[in-house]
Amino acid sequence: MASSIQNNRVSAPGYCVCCRVCNMWCWRAFKWLPVLLIVSIVTWSYYAYVIQLCFFTIESTVQQCVYWVLYHILLMMFAWSYWRTIFADIKPIPDKYKLPDEELEKLLSAESEDAQRTILENFAKDLPIVTRTMSGSVRYCNRCVLVKPDRAHHCSICSRCVLKMDHHCPWVNNCVCFHNYKFFMLFLGYALLYCLFIMSTCLPYFIRFWKGDFGTAASAGRYHIVFAFFVSLMFAISLGSLFGYHCYLVANNRTTLEAFRAPMFRSGADKNGFSMGAYNNFKEVFGTSPNLWMLPVFTSLGDGCEFPVRREHQLQTFTTPQETNGGGLRD
Repeated sequence: MASSIQNNRVSAPGYCVCCRVCNMWCWRAFKWLPVLLIVSIVTWSYYAYVIQLCFFTIESTVQQCVYWVLYHILLMMFAWSYWRTIFADIKPIPDKYKLPDEELEKLLSAESEDAQRTILENFAKDLPIVTRTMSGSVRYCNRCVLVKPDRAHHCSICSRCVLKMDHHCPWVNNCVCFHNYKFFMLFLGYALLYCLFIMSTCLPYFIRFWKGDFGTAASAGRYHIVFAFFVSLMFAISLGSLFGYHCYLVANNRTTLEAFRAPMFRSGADKNGFSMGAYNNFKEVFGTSPNLWMLPVFTSLGDGCEFPVRREHQLQTFTTPQETNGGGLRD
């Protein structure tokens, strides 16, 4: 721990500021490529479905109108959820978790690991945190110079600590976390419905194409319809598995990170430490108002720093290393 705590506020000497700024903007532009790919695919699917299928292929006016209305409802909800996931306001860690300058100087000048742990223990004793590192010490981020709230993690891509971090998703160019997890779930759900709708309504025309009975109507556009069927099928399979997995995580009140490594409490690791029952877990993400569950508006409970925990993990107080094991903390 002594070697890992260091002051990262000073840039490496001799590093060109212009090069650093150029690299930063190039990296930011590069991160938008997956989002642009998704937008391009959706834009093409709009042309293939609305123009080629609804306008040029379907002959029934009633069928055209029904398909057109249902398609645009799903597209609107999908696009709205996607937008909110990408541009959600990811709020920073509250200042009370950040080490003051005097505490930071003490930490950096500490001569031993036990001394560093004592400083962090004393600072964190009044903070509402119940989770620990694998070695039992306070979870501290030396990059952001703060004590991590429960379920918060440092994102190396965003270069910041994020509240209730699930994962960094390149397809939304953002961290999926406390502030946009509901939006992300709705994005997956509406994207899946969007693909299933296109796939099911294009299926009869794919069968006609397979049998060689598509006719000459929209002779060039029929390939767009067939390709739209295959693309929607491919995305539906991947989205279905991902959406199902995250439904499982919501029901058990876990993040993707916690599914791979159970959160550590004073009594040990507990993968169900934050689980309060499937329905309560669902409300923690989607809120208490059923009218807003399916809308991409923020209704998640809490502030992202404190979470309900099981009874055996409640009312835990942090002790100093001298009070633990009769001396220093042990891994």
